[in-house]
Formats: sequence, structure tokens, C-alpha cells
Amino acid sequence: MKLKLHWQIFIGLALGVCFGFLSRWLGFQPLVVEKVSILGTIFLRALRMIIVPLIASSIISGVTSIGSPESFGRLSLKTLLYYITTSLLAILTGLFLVNIVRPGVGAQLGFQEIPEGLHAGAAKIGDTLLNIIPTNPIASLARGDILPIIFFSLLFGFFISRSREPYRTQLTDFFNGIFQVMMGLTHFIIRFTPIGVFALIAKIVAQTGFGVFGPLGSYMLVVMSALAFHAFVTLPTLLVVLGRIHPVKHFRAMSAALMTAFSTASSSATLPLTMDSVENNAGVSNKISSFVLPLGATINMDGTALYECVAAIFIAQVYGIHLSFFQQFLVVITALLASIGAAGIPMAGLVMITIILRAVGLPLEGVGMILAVDRILDMMRTSVNVWSDSCGAAIIATSEGEKDLKVKL
Repeated sequence: MKLKLHWQIFIGLALGVCFGFLSRWLGFQPLVVEKVSILGTIFLRALRMIIVPLIASSIISGVTSIGSPESFGRLSLKTLLYYITTSLLAILTGLFLVNIVRPGVGAQLGFQEIPEGLHAGAAKIGDTLLNIIPTNPIASLARGDILPIIFFSLLFGFFISRSREPYRTQLTDFFNGIFQVMMGLTHFIIRFTPIGVFALIAKIVAQTGFGVFGPLGSYMLVVMSALAFHAFVTLPTLLVVLGRIHPVKHFRAMSAALMTAFSTASSSATLPLTMDSVENNAGVSNKISSFVLPLGATINMDGTALYECVAAIFIAQVYGIHLSFFQQFLVVITALLASIGAAGIPMAGLVMITIILRAVGLPLEGVGMILAVDRILDMMRTSVNVWSDSCGAAIIATSEGEKDLKVKL
């Protein structure tokens, strides 16, 4: 009997962990890092190859299927309201735990060098909102700038639905056709997910092991606990209360996408699998998923925003700097706003921390303390990001009166 995809991915993940540890034990780490990891690189490149055409075609196809301007406005408002609410809840969860546990008090940690390019990336974040409007949509497509692509695709799809016949039908059919082709290509690439996951995890374990986590154990525990609370308490509560959706059924439906998110540490790279799982396993219509999920993969960063808030407070505690209520409120607001524009920036998580540190007057070299464990926490927060996106799609689908969901209570 053929194994379901999520079991194949789980087996690939487990084998990757074992193979990575074996390489450290027997001393063939270079083979894993330089050779085996190529399979993971190929898999990621294949996923990234389809992201831009998939996002553009899915949003245009989704907007044209929404219909009236009133429906478009209502769906946009629901989506943004959900994303802002869940990100804020995630940040407050992290803020509460880091103030209760206080993992940075009394910690003796060595500093590492600040990553090259961090200051340049932080300077660019101020232009994020302005850059959402592309001066050249074709150039944005070529560069893979996701926010401008989403903005242009939303407008383009909306005005297709407002155009005269026969152009409206011709353009709608054209982009629906492109979207169907992209989903077929997506399904083909998804078949190789277990191999890609195996290679990516093997490389990470071979490079890091678990020795680097000791000095930062309390900090990691706070981040993991906050992420777990948001993923297994806050979001399931919203699923039940707002959508009458069974959290366990929905989690099972999304398991393949969540494991891929954990392995790749990229919401955008996981987007093809997220859309496939939400539509085929959870039963959300393409009209909702093609509108909500591409936006979520770019601007809905619950796990990332939570992580950055905890990291900033932790750094303040290590330095012995007391942050007032107003400064902590500023951390919350800055983390919320920065999470919207973080996706298109190299080293997005580290850049966000830098923005927050500057906002409350903390030293930037504090970033060096948490670099050792950033990768594993990045994998965890990305999984939470994708889980939140999928929950939003299901909740919004329910609010729009969809009756065919497979994950209802």
C-alpha cells in the first residue's frame, strides 16, 4: 500500500536526523554538507521556480472568481483582520512568557560577530510599504519581489472582473489555465518532497548537532513554549470558536505542509504544498485559498513576530537593561509592523530583531548572542507561520458559507 505523503516526509525527516548524527559520529560530515545537501538545494530551487508564476496566477484567478467588488472588499478585510489579530496574539504570548521566565537574567553569553549586511537590510525595511507599489511589475516578477507581485496581481485580477466581454472571459480563462498548469507542476515537484526534506535535515544536523543549544537552553525553551502555546492553544481555539473546525482533523490535513515548512524554514517555498493541502485535504475552495494563502505566506508571520519579540526582551535582560511598559509596547508594535515586510528581505528574522533593538535603544551586537540557535528556531517559527495561514484559510472559508470543508466539527 502506498504511504501517504505526510508519512513519506516524516520518514525522510527521521532518516535525515539519523544520517546527520551518523555523519558526525563517523566523521563524514563534509560528504553530507557538500554532496548530499545538493539534493535539498535542487528541491528548494524547484519550489522557488514555481513560486512567482503560482502566486501571480493563483491571485488573479482567485480575484476574478470572487465576483463583485463588495465580495472582494469583504474578503480582503476578513483576511487582513485575521492576520493582524493572530500576529498580535502571538507577540503578546511571547511577551508574557519572556517576562515571567526571564531567561536572560544572569546569563553569561559570549558575543559573536554581527552578520554582514545586517545594517543594510535594516535600512531597507523603512521603504517596505512604499515598495509594495511596483514601478515596473515585470521587473518585480523577474526579481521575485513577492509583495509588489501580490499588489499588482490583486489590482489586475480586480480590473479583469470589471472589464467588458469578451475580454473578461478570455483573460479569466487564460489565467485559470495558467493556474491549472502551475498546480500540475506543483504536484509533480511535491512528489520529491521526502528526498528534499531528508537532504536538508541531514545537512542541518551534520553542521550543528545539539551542542550549541546548551548555553541558550532557557531562551530556546521560552521561544518553543510560546510557539507551542500559540500553535496548539490560540489557533485551535480560533478554529473552534470562529469556524466550527476540528483542530486535529485540520492538523492532519496540513501535516505534509507543516513538515515541509519545518524542513525548508520558508513559508514561500512551502506555499505550493500549503495550497495543495488546504484545497485537497481540508476542502477549502480555490477561490479562498488562492487569495488568502499567497498573502499569508508573505505578510502573516505569527511565529516570526513572536520570536523577534522574545529575542529583543531576552537581549535586554542579558544586558541588564530594564524596559519600561512603553518600551515593551513599542517592541510589540514594531514586531507587528516589521513582520509584514520581513518576507522579501535577506536574513529576515535577524533584520527584524535589528529594527526592534533600534526602536527601543538596545545595542545591535546583542544579535550575535542568538545566532547559534537561530536556524532550529527559524524552522519552528516557519511551521507556526504556515499553520496560522492554513487556519486563516479555513476560518475565512467558513465565514464565506462554504459547506464542503472536510475538517468541520
